[in-house]
Amino acid sequence: MSDREKLVDIPVEGVRLEGMLAIPEGAEGIVLFAHGSGSSRHSPRNNYVAEVLRRAGLATLLMDLLTREEDVDYETRFDIGLLAQRLDGASRWVAAEEKTKKLRQGYFGASTGAAAALKSAASAGEAIGAVVSRGGRPDLAMESLPFVKSPTLLIVGGHDELVIDLNRKAYEKIDAEKEMVIVPGATHLFEEPGALEEVAKLAARWFKSHLKPLPV
Repeated sequence: MSDREKLVDIPVEGVRLEGMLAIPEGAEGIVLFAHGSGSSRHSPRNNYVAEVLRRAGLATLLMDLLTREEDVDYETRFDIGLLAQRLDGASRWVAAEEKTKKLRQGYFGASTGAAAALKSAASAGEAIGAVVSRGGRPDLAMESLPFVKSPTLLIVGGHDELVIDLNRKAYEKIDAEKEMVIVPGATHLFEEPGALEEVAKLAARWFKSHLKPLPV
């Protein structure tokens, strides 16, 4: 673990969430990761994307939105309201910490984590500078989508036909700046050669474009 990577405990509503915070030199924005059900902050896919974002000059916070005990409950994994509340709390923690409070925040969500990210962004108004969804289920936060103010990028695999349809329906509900990109030949987990690299490149471009420094 380098000096730029630090294991952190994030207190949120009576529980403590584990996270890995990494702040590259000169970072102007920070991306909070909300993983999907059955995954964790150790997800190799999200860690790869986070590494690419750090190389692009963005800080990252990979975290578990559920405790170990909660994560074994199938229903809790799909409790989008609870996941969004936890993300709200993590966002407040980032805004209060000395090393991160000046960084513009963005959310990267995968699968159900994308729904939590969009629901949380909707309640935060313009405080969240950008949202990126990878193979996400934004349809699970459909009632919140019209209230999202954050520029939103939806990335879906070209062979993930059901999720493409769900993302298109969600896309229509988002009133903020938005873009939807279908990665040709990719399935839901973007395991095909070059697919995850394309996701990371698209996410880095989106976040770098929108996570400008907060006014002093």
